[in-house]
Amino acid sequence: MIDSFDAILFDNDGVLVDTEPLFLQATQELLATIDIRLTLEDYHDISMRQGRSVFDLAAAQGVSDREILDLRARRGERYSELIEEGIAVLDGVVAALERLHGTVPMAIVTSSRRDHFDRIHRQTDLMRFFDFVLADGDYTDHKPHPSPYLAAAQRLDVDPRRCLAIEDTERGLISATSAGMSCIVIPNALSDAGDFEAAHSILVSMNELVPLLGLPDGRD
Repeated sequence: MIDSFDAILFDNDGVLVDTEPLFLQATQELLATIDIRLTLEDYHDISMRQGRSVFDLAAAQGVSDREILDLRARRGERYSELIEEGIAVLDGVVAALERLHGTVPMAIVTSSRRDHFDRIHRQTDLMRFFDFVLADGDYTDHKPHPSPYLAAAQRLDVDPRRCLAIEDTERGLISATSAGMSCIVIPNALSDAGDFEAAHSILVSMNELVPLLGLPDGRD
C-alpha cells in the first residue's frame, strides 16, 4: 500500500505530540478571566470539528475585537509557558517515522503558529524525519479548508490524489479529503467524537500505521 502514495503528510498536534490538552487548558484559563466556561463539548464542536475560533464565544457576549485580540495574545503566552513545562511525543510515533523515513517524502502540515511549533520541537528529535513543515502563515486558509494540504502537494510537486494525510480531527480530515487526498485518522480523547466516515482508516495509535501500509515494522 505504501506504493499507492507519493508523499505522507502529518498533522502535528494530537498526531505527533500530545499538545492538544495544553492548548485547551490555556484557552480555558483565558476565557475564564471573562467568565466564559469553555466545555470540552464546545471545544470539540467549535475548534476540532468546525475549525472556528472558540473566541467566537466571547464575541457573542459582546467582547470587543480589541479585547479578543488581547485574550488571544495572552492565550498564546500561556500556551508557550505550558509547552516549556514539557511535552510528550505520542506512542508509536518515533518507531513509525523511523520505518517510513526514506520510503516517500514526508512533511508536517499544521495549524500551529510557527513559534509554538518550534518551541515544541526543540524538545523532540522528530524534525530529522521530515522534508519541510507548513505552519500558520504558510497557506491562505486554515483547516478545514483544503488550502494547507494543497500547498503541501504543490511544494512537493505531486498530485494531491497520490498523497496520504495523517490526522486526528474532523476538521483535518475534511481539509485533507477536500484536497483530494486519502486520510488516516488517529483520534484522541479530545477529538474522538468526530465524524470520521470519510477516513481511509481509523487507527487506535501510530503503532498501527506501518503494518497498515504494508511495511514490516523492522523488529526481529
